[in-house]
Amino acid sequence: MPGSRVIVRLSAAHSLATAALRRLDAETAHGLTIRALKAGLGPRAAADNEPNLATRLCGLALPNCVGLAAGFDKNAEVPDAMLAAGFGFVECGTVTPLPQAGNPKPRIFRLPEDRGVINRLGFNNGGLEAYAARLASRPRHGIVGANIGANKDAADRIADYVTGLTRLWGLADHFTANISSPNTPGLRDLQGGEALSDLLGRLAETRAALPAGGRAPIFLKVAPDLNDGQIDAIVEAALASGLDALIVGNTTLERPASLRSANATQTGGLSGAPLGPLSTAVLGRFHAKAAGRIALIGAGGIASGADAYAKIRAGASAVQLYSAMVYEGPGLVVRVRRELSALLKADGFDSVAAAVGAG
Repeated sequence: MPGSRVIVRLSAAHSLATAALRRLDAETAHGLTIRALKAGLGPRAAADNEPNLATRLCGLALPNCVGLAAGFDKNAEVPDAMLAAGFGFVECGTVTPLPQAGNPKPRIFRLPEDRGVINRLGFNNGGLEAYAARLASRPRHGIVGANIGANKDAADRIADYVTGLTRLWGLADHFTANISSPNTPGLRDLQGGEALSDLLGRLAETRAALPAGGRAPIFLKVAPDLNDGQIDAIVEAALASGLDALIVGNTTLERPASLRSANATQTGGLSGAPLGPLSTAVLGRFHAKAAGRIALIGAGGIASGADAYAKIRAGASAVQLYSAMVYEGPGLVVRVRRELSALLKADGFDSVAAAVGAG
């Protein structure tokens, strides 16, 4: 009982801290959150409390299927703090070869009435060398992935992805090529045609030539703003190159008519609750096309166990969240897991894997 009281008090303290941070500019609040996590002030929860959430993803043994999406920990400063908060896996980045300031501030906007966020950050990060040094210095426990991107002014953007994969090989458990941010001009052009085939081909060739000792899976993060022809092309290119999984999807340029916040007119990528229905629908279309031939990871609009369950039933083998933490803090993952576990049990599924695509 004393331990339970301590957990309740810590949960209440984290809730109060999250509420206080919401009074600050969004980017300032995020920076303070990272500092607090680095100081050991984050929430704590075992990652394996719900046995029915344990699963395997592209050879990775996940204690639970709820992961942290890229964007929260751009510089690989707090992966272990987020694992300690109860995430089943953590993805850090997006990191580019050279440090990059990103777009002018302000560039993150809360949409509180809609439980959404708009950002136009532009891959701001401290660069590959600082990121690699942090991964190299951490103890290797838990599943931590690297989300890699290209510098805005790179002459050969595909070469930047190859550089990221090569430099971080052996330091991350999986890699994600982020080609779907709407905030780097022209980046989404890599999602189709010869550019996509070239990117995936060069990544596959690079991985094959890297030292043995573990075949780290490579994922591709795509946008939710795709038509059926683009979805078909991405799936076929992914299969042809031996890609391991697709993350569906990144932020959207769409603006649902239901948005009420004054910030809804800001330019950038929309995430959070308003993205949920669109990203889940697109995920279902990817699942129909892939027909079980490639793993899918669902992202976008997850703030509850029901949201995560909808992604799994649409075809996701695992899910990732981030934007909802702007409103509820890192401790959100515990509630999402608890609710998801109960939903699986209620529908007679003894595991996440059994429910994939059931919808």
